[in-house]
Amino acid sequence: MRFILLTLMVLLTSEGFAAAQAPAASPRLLSRYALVLDEEGHVLVSKKPDSVASIASVTKLMTAMVALDANPDLDEILTVTADDRDNLKHSFSRLPIGAQLTRRETLMLALSSSENRAAHALSRYYPGGEPAFIQAMNQKAAALGMTSSRFRDPTGLNPGNISTARDLALMVQAAAQYPLIREASTTKSMQVRPMAQRKPMQYKVTNRFLRSNNPNWTIYLSKTGFTDEAGRCLVMHAKAAGKTMTIVLLSSTGRQTPYGDSDRIRNWLAKSNQRVASVR
Repeated sequence: MRFILLTLMVLLTSEGFAAAQAPAASPRLLSRYALVLDEEGHVLVSKKPDSVASIASVTKLMTAMVALDANPDLDEILTVTADDRDNLKHSFSRLPIGAQLTRRETLMLALSSSENRAAHALSRYYPGGEPAFIQAMNQKAAALGMTSSRFRDPTGLNPGNISTARDLALMVQAAAQYPLIREASTTKSMQVRPMAQRKPMQYKVTNRFLRSNNPNWTIYLSKTGFTDEAGRCLVMHAKAAGKTMTIVLLSSTGRQTPYGDSDRIRNWLAKSNQRVASVR
């Protein structure tokens, strides 16, 4: 009897020690929807990846791809006009009416600083104008297999721009094949002079990891987004904890939530030997 009791005590103590040392079964994410894939496309983290949601300015990755697919002259001067104003949400833009930028600069601002007037100008200069551009966005989505995605405008201000974490992972991976999109979405700051008679303007990237030179992350592609309907969104193609990943975080609350979730994923990967986590 004493032997049995001693054996049970040893087992319980060992199991308790192992449980205390074991990593968490999955990262606790505050974003409503999430998907993280490794380089081979294996799922690392999944949280309602097929739920449809508004995607805000994450849209601009599709905008950039469609604009570049037309093989345009990147040095052509584009002029911001009253047609590029946001008449839906009346969001602020630093680009004044009459601003002139090269197409390359316009695309850079649309991605790095999420400049809405820049994104809209790209669509307006597309062959056939904005209607043809939006049609091309949806055709591109279909070609990529984004079966749950719909686009209604090039900026993401329209809440009808919808997708899923699974679809957006496809979009991020496709966008990462464009060198200019990788460069534009990760450029930390840039200076432009959209009005000849005014001083140059300085723009900074919206991704806080890039702005703070966070040493834990190597980011190859990034896009943030926010509207009331979409919440805080963040997509990245990045390396952390020794893994190159595609990260999609949607419908977060709070400015820091997507970055906190990203770090929770990084910490979990650093500690865990598990390959797949289904987060509820």
